[in-house]
Amino acid sequence: MARETIYLVQAFKPGKGQRLLSETPIRCKSVDTARRTAERLVPTKAGVVAFSTAGDPELGEYDDEPTIIFRAGRLPQNFEEA
Repeated sequence: MARETIYLVQAFKPGKGQRLLSETPIRCKSVDTARRTAERLVPTKAGVVAFSTAGDPELGEYDDEPTIIFRAGRLPQNFEEA
């Protein structure tokens, strides 16, 4: 079981009312790349979060709690509390 860490940036756009719609996640190669990518998206998105998670890609099993690297704007509750 080989574990790996992946870095993702998730952006959100406004939906109807107070809803947020998630956009396609962006996979990054490092923590620094994830932070820079998220920072670059802030002016054009309702909310942005960069995070990492570790797991086994062959089994598709990853940690339940991501490690937040960067967050800005309006985010779903699960990212606000992390």
